[in-house]
Amino acid sequence: MFIEERHQAILDIIRQNGRISINEIQEKFEVSAESARRDLRILEEKGLLKRTHGGAIPILSVGYRPPRKRIENMTVFDNYAAIAKRAAGFIRANDIVYLTGGFFGFIMLDYLPKDINYTLVLNSVTLAARLTDWDNITVYIVGGKMRMHDCATLVDSMATAFVKNLHFDISLITGGGLTADFGLSNGTDETASFQRAVIEHSRKKILLMPSHKLGTNSFVKVTDVSRFDTLITDWDAVEDELLKIEEAGVEVIVVEKQE
Repeated sequence: MFIEERHQAILDIIRQNGRISINEIQEKFEVSAESARRDLRILEEKGLLKRTHGGAIPILSVGYRPPRKRIENMTVFDNYAAIAKRAAGFIRANDIVYLTGGFFGFIMLDYLPKDINYTLVLNSVTLAARLTDWDNITVYIVGGKMRMHDCATLVDSMATAFVKNLHFDISLITGGGLTADFGLSNGTDETASFQRAVIEHSRKKILLMPSHKLGTNSFVKVTDVSRFDTLITDWDAVEDELLKIEEAGVEVIVVEKQE
């Protein structure tokens, strides 16, 4: 098989399966690990994929938006669960915590502390509804216009004005993409504006980002990566990007895969 044919076959596998590993390339095409890594490096340089620690994944388009219906019967991947569990460990008694209304907020329901008292500020009506029987927390819901999908988030100008009157001990934030050069980015201007307000009024800012969003830019910049205290990501994160983020003064925590 010519190298061009192998490269096309690799891209076809990524398109079908959402990822490919170094081991998979070795076994399928009978090449060395060094050759497999070189293939992925060449394809990344051409802008055709994004390398991870153990393989590669597709490049998300700048305008990528997650599906509107994704909370009910959602599949929780191991890396998301591991990041959420580590993030929940930062919450202490009596903290005022902003918790993202995105996918991570719902995953964290399995890991939020139930043996201490603290306050959660949420911008998701759906997420708030799932906390009505928790006796150890106080819940505030951001006001504003509700987005009409299953997360039911509020990120308009009224919601932004609301959080500007608050102060958080910890903010747990995610986004559409993160690079050392461009910073945190997201899909809409109103989401970016809302997140800027949360970040501005937070003592400790923690970013929850799965590895496939590292090295990727979404549509609208939220803020520089240096504004965050801590980044929590997973074992597939590319080391080069993590080193750049660490050089910006951010504590980087890479959660380990549980066998």
